[in-house]
Amino acid sequence: MTNPTAAELTGRPRADALRAEITRLAAELAQDGTPPRLAVVVATEDEPTAWYVRSIARAAARTGIACDTVRLPADASPEQIRERLSELGADPTVHGVILQTPLPEGSVAAELADAIAPEKDVDGANPLSLGRLAAGLPAFAPATAEAVVQLLDAHGVVVAGRTVAVVGRSTVVGKPLAHLLLDRDATVTVCHSRTVGLPAVTAAADIVVAAAGRPGLITAEHVKPGAVVVDVGTNPTPDGGLVGDVDAAAVGAKAAALSPVPGGVGPITTALLLRHTVRAAARVL
Repeated sequence: MTNPTAAELTGRPRADALRAEITRLAAELAQDGTPPRLAVVVATEDEPTAWYVRSIARAAARTGIACDTVRLPADASPEQIRERLSELGADPTVHGVILQTPLPEGSVAAELADAIAPEKDVDGANPLSLGRLAAGLPAFAPATAEAVVQLLDAHGVVVAGRTVAVVGRSTVVGKPLAHLLLDRDATVTVCHSRTVGLPAVTAAADIVVAAAGRPGLITAEHVKPGAVVVDVGTNPTPDGGLVGDVDAAAVGAKAAALSPVPGGVGPITTALLLRHTVRAAARVL
C-alpha cells in the first residue's frame, strides 16, 4: 500500500487459516476413502488464465486436493464444453467443477453454467446456485464475493447496520456480494456504469467495495473520511503486474482501511474454492 494512513486489509492470514482447515479436512476425507478432487475446464490459450489455473493447482496440491486441468481446444464449441461439464458432473470421483473464462468466441459462460452440477458448483456459477443464494438457501457462493465478506470478518469490520456501496453488478461479485451482505444486516447499494453521481453515492457509504474492473475508478472523491474500502479489481499492467479499481495512494490518505492489490481478496478467493471443494466432497454446503 502506498500511503500508511489507512490500515491494510491483507488477506493472507485468513487464507492461511483456511488452508490449514482445508488440509485437515482433505486428509480426513482421503482416509475415509473420498479423496477430494477439483476439475478446472479450460478452453483458451490465454497466458494469464493459464497462470491462474496453475496457481489453483499448486494451492490444491499443498492442501491435499487433486486438481485436474481439463483442456479443450481454444475453438471448442458450446456443445463440446457443455458435454464435458456434464461428464464431470456424472463422474463420482470429481467433487468440484470450475468453468474457467475466457471462453472461445460463441460460448457464453452464463449460458453454459447450468451444465455444472449444483452440488459440484464450487464457484457458484450455476443460476440455480445464484438463485438459492438470493433466497437465503444453502449454496456455494461465488468465491470472490464470499472472499470480501471473509476479509471484512478477518479484520473485525462489522457490516451489520452499516451502509455498503458495491461498485459493479456482475454475477461473479457484485450481485452475489449484495445478497451476502444483506444476510449480514448491511444496507447495500449496488452501483454500476450508469449510476448517476457515483462519487456522491459511494461517499455516503461506510464501506465501499470496488468490483467494476476499471483501474483507478475509485478516487478520493468517492470515499468519505474513515470509510473501509475493499478493492476487488485485478487489472493487468503492461509490465505484468496488477492494479486494482482503487487509486490506492489517494484513497489510502482518506480511508480508515484499504485492501491491497495483490494480497487482499485474491488469496482468500483461492482458498475458498478449495474449501468449497472439500465441503462438496463431504456433501456439506
